[in-house]
Amino acid sequence: MTKSLSAFLLRCFGWIELNPHNASTVGKRILFVRSATAISEDHLQRVAHPTSRFHADYLAYKNQEITRTQLVARLPHVAMIGDSLSRNVYVSSPLSTLWRARRHYGNDWFLNTDPSSSSVYSVFERLEKFTPLVATEYGGLGAMVDNGSERQNFFRKILRTRNFSGQVTQLLSREPFPDLILIWIGHNNVDWTWRCSPGDLEQPEKRLPRLSQRFREDYTRQVQRLIERARMKQHHVAIVVYGLVDFQLFFKARAIAESLRERNPKLYPYLGIDCEYLVSMRPAYRENLIRLVRMVNEELRAMAGELQSQLENAPNVRVQYSDALARADVSRVEVLHAVDGWHASVAGHNVFAEAAFSALGPSLKFLGIDADPRVPKPREDRPASRLGQPIASNQLGRPAPSVYILGGVAKLS
Repeated sequence: MTKSLSAFLLRCFGWIELNPHNASTVGKRILFVRSATAISEDHLQRVAHPTSRFHADYLAYKNQEITRTQLVARLPHVAMIGDSLSRNVYVSSPLSTLWRARRHYGNDWFLNTDPSSSSVYSVFERLEKFTPLVATEYGGLGAMVDNGSERQNFFRKILRTRNFSGQVTQLLSREPFPDLILIWIGHNNVDWTWRCSPGDLEQPEKRLPRLSQRFREDYTRQVQRLIERARMKQHHVAIVVYGLVDFQLFFKARAIAESLRERNPKLYPYLGIDCEYLVSMRPAYRENLIRLVRMVNEELRAMAGELQSQLENAPNVRVQYSDALARADVSRVEVLHAVDGWHASVAGHNVFAEAAFSALGPSLKFLGIDADPRVPKPREDRPASRLGQPIASNQLGRPAPSVYILGGVAKLS
């Protein structure tokens, strides 16, 4: 398979490879996954402790007043909306990438559950040092910030790629509604050369502001959908909007990778495939790509501030902009994947996890989770939380929280 074919298929529906070396996922198949959910493995023991904020719920469970599924529904729920940068993905040959995409899942900066020291120390793992929780990842392969009315092409439908609007729709269709929603999406929107006229390609001064403004309008529309639903809930809901990654820093790491490959052609075998997918990644167009990302981040900052100012009559909802991921240091070559020199390595995912988690203090306080995320407890060995097939619905006649188990069936009773 040629790199050109890889680029064509990538433009159609995006790629994903999930770590095949994760002992908890080897040999497990998940076809056309729409989302993944993990629950703290030790949640029952933790809520059973008399000092737990959920101890009263545990007693109700022990007295058979509620089911275990209903008990889980009362734990904090965290949702992640994103694109491929929130997933453990890299580009290789089309067939092998498709095959691996259908077999493996997990090990990214948000939802990794592998407790080994060589894996990613994810936001999920960091949060569960403070509270048992349920976390769901909705991130779509090749996902974009869209206006909600555009039809997806055939290939995206095959892999069920979800743009921003589709991820929000799926989130809104589930109960319980999340307490904390993290959003990091838009990296596929900053390819300013896509569908660009020759005139704008030569003089993009007017095009870049138009793109950033359209981005803000489409992004705002989806966040407003989340806010509208959150207003109706009895519990507090915090929404964290992350700025896009700093491409100027990324290109520093990329230059090192290119230099290493020049000396050893066996390194980074798919280096450069991104330039076929995102033309703006080519050296001639990078400066304006960097400019557009900065403009988009300023629009996101302004949008979050404006939306928060409109929530005086909704004290249970909070919207926060964070530049933590925009400031993440991705200038070191170690953060790039060894195959494509484009997506994140384990080291890169750890950088993202630490940055994203560091911004959660105000939102966690708003939610009543009293812990300082800037000083997470040291990582310790523990049984891996489980990820995989959905289990039972609850007995209230509404959808159960999405709890998944790999390698077997669990029942909450």
